[in-house]
Amino acid sequence: MNKCTEFAVFQVEKDNVSRAIELSETIFLEMNESEQVIISSNILVKTDNPEEICWHLEWISEKAAKETTEKWPSFPSTKAFQGIVVKDIYYGHFADRLNK
Repeated sequence: MNKCTEFAVFQVEKDNVSRAIELSETIFLEMNESEQVIISSNILVKTDNPEEICWHLEWISEKAAKETTEKWPSFPSTKAFQGIVVKDIYYGHFADRLNK
């Protein structure tokens, strides 16, 4: 199985950055609750625009990433997170095809 890397970038108001980070960490725990599908996670803040945060997730496989993200609306913290997101800027999954 090929691991899969996810990048997701969100815009939040400056006053909500800390809350967005807290909710992000909670969502990652919720995604891993029934089975550990996220190997590692980082939450980054854009250096020239602190209102943009980026999720950098390493998934156990492309299949796990796809199946888990399809369940996005069902995670308990999703609604609160989406409620403070001003804009979904970017979302994508990437896999290393050179070592396939």
